[in-house]
Amino acid sequence: MTDTPKVFPNPAQRQFIESMALALEAAGLPRLAGRCLAWLLICEPPIQSLGEIAAALSASKGALSQMARLLAERGLIERVPISHPRRDYYRFKPGGWVTYLQQWLEHLRTLHALSEHGLTLLSAPTLENQQRLLEAHDLFSALEAHLPAVFAEIEAARQARQPAIPSTHPLPSAAEA
Repeated sequence: MTDTPKVFPNPAQRQFIESMALALEAAGLPRLAGRCLAWLLICEPPIQSLGEIAAALSASKGALSQMARLLAERGLIERVPISHPRRDYYRFKPGGWVTYLQQWLEHLRTLHALSEHGLTLLSAPTLENQQRLLEAHDLFSALEAHLPAVFAEIEAARQARQPAIPSTHPLPSAAEA
């Protein structure tokens, strides 16, 4: 097996890749990480070697290796064990978006707690300084209260679609293993 992708991105796919990269860069991820994730969302086959990803994106394997590690840490992609030696293979991780956003929820919980703590530190509470903290507190409180249900709904919908989507993955799914 070579590291040359079977199909290079067409112009519409390249536009999608770059748009996704810019959107994820605005959310704090490196642009190359966004390009890598975007390719793994639309590529065929869905499992790609690092070399195939690099060739498809015209990027270096070294830089992509760092981005793949970052995306895996964020729960968006995963390494796939394949018997070809000395090659790393990746795919978009099922449920990856929810995992990624659950990490953000943890940050929001921290900000919620900090806004509550900030309210206790006001030595001379005024409407103005209370409002600044209450705005943060109320937002983070609402997100913390409602996002878990949204995540559960999305995961339930993803699970319900699973039997309807034929697997092109050569490895058994977690349910089959």
